[in-house]
Amino acid sequence: MAGIDDQLEKYCQGCGVSIQTADASQPGYVPESAIKNDTVVCRRCFRLKHYNEVQDVPYTDQDFVDMISQISRTNGLIVKLVDIFDFNGSFIKSLHRLTGNNPIILVGNKVDLLPKSTNRNKLKQWMKKSAADLGLVVQEVYLISATKGLGMEQVKEGMEKYRKNQDVYVVGSTNVGKSSFINRLIGESTGTKDAITTSYFPGTTLGFIEIPLNEHSVLYDTPGVINRGQIAHYMSEKDLKVITPTKEIKPRVYQLQEKQTLYIGGLARFDFIKGEKQSFVCYFANELAIHRTKLENADDLYAKHLGDMLAPPSKESVEGFPELKEQSFKIDGQKTDIVFPGLGWITVTGGAATVKAHCPATVSASWRDALI
Repeated sequence: MAGIDDQLEKYCQGCGVSIQTADASQPGYVPESAIKNDTVVCRRCFRLKHYNEVQDVPYTDQDFVDMISQISRTNGLIVKLVDIFDFNGSFIKSLHRLTGNNPIILVGNKVDLLPKSTNRNKLKQWMKKSAADLGLVVQEVYLISATKGLGMEQVKEGMEKYRKNQDVYVVGSTNVGKSSFINRLIGESTGTKDAITTSYFPGTTLGFIEIPLNEHSVLYDTPGVINRGQIAHYMSEKDLKVITPTKEIKPRVYQLQEKQTLYIGGLARFDFIKGEKQSFVCYFANELAIHRTKLENADDLYAKHLGDMLAPPSKESVEGFPELKEQSFKIDGQKTDIVFPGLGWITVTGGAATVKAHCPATVSASWRDALI
């Protein structure tokens, strides 16, 4: 590559991109003065780490998918990381085509934020079935907290069981905690802190980062695949802090009569269409406001107050926020969760009920047997 003709090609220790000194506008740029350092970090990763500043890169979403597809031509274990609170949004829909016949384990991150009464076995079963419905057969499901280290021992044991001395590829959508997961994995094994760059921003890993597992095997951190359907892509940084749980979620209970509506900020809406008066339990980030109104007033309230009383989205995010689309669910009396991807869920606890869930047009609500 231009600028390092007389040297072995080097790769950024932060994002894995090939290092170059010729063009500051392209990925992998470092000044000539830094090229001989033992650890070389591109300017983009340096500024990300020290100034929390993100520079755009000339890669398309498809470029990231093409990078991941290299895995199909290798033999190894795939560790697929998802966000428990945004399973569909953080699931790479085409993963079964990108990874060939390699075995896959599914790792759900942020388990520490779930209420302690959550039935984790039910959650694992739901995740495994949901993956299968999306075309992906997984060997096992693990629940972890990458930030707190919960469940990491079980994941490491699972990796050893299923990789059979082969390489490991960690894959995931942007912002699922992949870098934090790998840093925790490597840190517990070697004592090395912050083995790779971490960021709250999408697309910071631009190539495969190679991390030795032993003298024969390598763990690869792969580029985060961007899913434009995620609700997070319509949020400002301020909004993201409101909708992203940072502490254990506390249930909020609402006694609703039929023809009443709950707004989850201005991001989603829940209508109780028909049924006896009953309790509905909301599980969302503790800072996310919930507003109750009559169904007959719901449309007018949204039109007048989106971005202020019904926020997030904040005023600066309203213009690009998709319209809400409705889905109907008929519940036969069994405790059921109505899941709002990227936000949380509402548990229908009582008898038979007809409800409607309104989500942004790019996101689909779903139902499952109640986890609590």
